[in-house]
Amino acid sequence: MKIPLEDSFVDVLRKAMVGLLKSDALVAEKAGLQVSAVVALRNGVWDEPVARSVAKVLSLNADALVALAEGRSVPPGIEVTGLAGFSTPFGDMLVNSYLVWDATVGEAVAFDTGADCSAMLDFLTAQRLKLKALFLTHTHGDHVFELDRLCAKTGATAFVNALEPLDGCELFPTGREWSVGALQIGSRLTWGHSKGGTTYVVRGLERPVAVVGDALFAASVGGGKVSYVDALRTNREEILSLPKETVLCPGHGPLTTVAWESQWNAFLA
Repeated sequence: MKIPLEDSFVDVLRKAMVGLLKSDALVAEKAGLQVSAVVALRNGVWDEPVARSVAKVLSLNADALVALAEGRSVPPGIEVTGLAGFSTPFGDMLVNSYLVWDATVGEAVAFDTGADCSAMLDFLTAQRLKLKALFLTHTHGDHVFELDRLCAKTGATAFVNALEPLDGCELFPTGREWSVGALQIGSRLTWGHSKGGTTYVVRGLERPVAVVGDALFAASVGGGKVSYVDALRTNREEILSLPKETVLCPGHGPLTTVAWESQWNAFLA
């Protein structure tokens, strides 16, 4: 199933305005625009000159914002042997969960649970894989909805960053690493969207993979529910600092790469 982008240009503008605590009137004043023009843009009426002026005020990359609005920024299709994604409906959105595995030893680890782990369980059975661990990127309900069921069905241990404890999970400090077969899994703190938001970097597949949760979406970010400034900072420091070929696995929307986000993400480009 082809997964669409999670955010439109309207979502990008909204997240930036909320994060920076900027009202329509303040943005209009700083951009030299009529308030009505900013309101129209925020409501989905596309106007490139207005958008470029607003982008400057919101510290967004104007070219990336325009490309998003015009449908010219779509990440390329990505497939990695040993990586599988599962997208399940949760309310009016789709939420992603992932498996990575070493086929030589028949062992796998999961990242988040999604709203329904049935497809993941079926995949494990079909591929004859043993789930060794479940790693949570953060504890928002759509990402942990099937925690109890997945652990009960597989016997896997669930791990979560100690900054964001959750019943039924083993706590770990940022920076902890794990080994599963030939795979090495490291943890990086990418907080801002949530207090203990964690990115897991997996090495040992054909190319590096980072499961980023809601820290970053293709062409967007999850938003600074805790701290907008720190959400952007940790994205730059902990995710965009990875090798350009690294595959990024967001909590919503399609797979992307460090190289692609460095060019097309209006928050980070």
